[in-house]
Amino acid sequence: MKNTKIALRISLLIAAALMLSSCSWGIWDFLRDSKAKRPDKLVDFKEEVTFHKNWSTSVGNGQGDLFNRLKPALVGGVIYAAGNDGAVAAVTTKDGRKQWHTDLDVEITGGVGAAAGLVLVGTEDGVVYALDAGNGKTRWKSSVSSEVLSAPATDGKIVVVQSIDGRITGLNATDGTQVWTYEGQVPALSLRGTSSPLVLGNTVLSAQAGGSVISLALDNGTLRWEERVTLPKGKSDIDRLVDIDGDLVVGDANMLLVPSYQGNFSVIDIATGQTRWRIKASSYVGATFGFGNAYIVADNDIVLAYKVGTDTPQWTNDKMKLRSLSPPLGFSNYVAAGDSEGYLHLLAQSDGRFVARVKVDGDGIRSHLLAEGSTLYVFGNSGDLVSYTIK
Repeated sequence: MKNTKIALRISLLIAAALMLSSCSWGIWDFLRDSKAKRPDKLVDFKEEVTFHKNWSTSVGNGQGDLFNRLKPALVGGVIYAAGNDGAVAAVTTKDGRKQWHTDLDVEITGGVGAAAGLVLVGTEDGVVYALDAGNGKTRWKSSVSSEVLSAPATDGKIVVVQSIDGRITGLNATDGTQVWTYEGQVPALSLRGTSSPLVLGNTVLSAQAGGSVISLALDNGTLRWEERVTLPKGKSDIDRLVDIDGDLVVGDANMLLVPSYQGNFSVIDIATGQTRWRIKASSYVGATFGFGNAYIVADNDIVLAYKVGTDTPQWTNDKMKLRSLSPPLGFSNYVAAGDSEGYLHLLAQSDGRFVARVKVDGDGIRSHLLAEGSTLYVFGNSGDLVSYTIK
């Protein structure tokens, strides 16, 4: 679906067609208020720090024309990034120089995963490519059950892939042969997107489209626990639509941060699957930890900060409503997020005030941000990968 933030009035006929189709649709087309609200205008503020641009390079066509959320991966001073047109590159964080660049000539819709010497991407046709992190050459490719919209993960022995049909597949990291598969349940109606699986030791953590989080054994795919973080409510299928598209975030003390759409914002114990804390909050973008708080971008693009264990926000920034914010990133003393006009916003973690802003990419910023110390890396929708230092 084309990426548009224009809100549409949904007729009963269209809603019925959606329910009958039993497929995933782009969230931008019907999840907004029907009154075609406009995004908030940029507010003026006194800049307290500045963005110093270190370097910029380009990786393919970035997110492409469809609603993709391809994200780069940072490993050992190298950023691995991919464009929807099949371009994959390894870029050094020091100077932006490309160590290698390859063109797979496929439509990449999921990625990038990088670990244990592998760079992993998935395609619209359900093919997973494993590239050598040192030179970009294809080590193997393997087909899974359907389109891959999230980044595969690996420990060097097993590659874990989550596809849009709810299946999770474990592939041999050496040759791509299938080791195991887990069949998750997908509701009749869900958002277009998939949260990326996490590999922690011999554990796979995965968010499911129906609003639950599961833990699998990495070596054989056996289910260890399942925790439902949200339940559908309402009369219509659209009212009852719940999903988890924002990535799971690992925090201190064995905590797993789980955002959900039309559900709860939760913290789960990784070992047991028990919910430690939850509040009513809806997000299809994501959340982050930092400064002792958990931060979430709500589905109306309001940014909220919570102290885990409390029900009232520590602070709220409601000056970017409907600007299609990227997943937030907590780093240093800041919370960063991009928007659909290509602006990168920097908020203070202490109270949510604006401290800096810069225009990065005219096509917008949808991808996850990366940080290392006081340096921020931004992958714009057009394919521009930019490094900034906060000064």
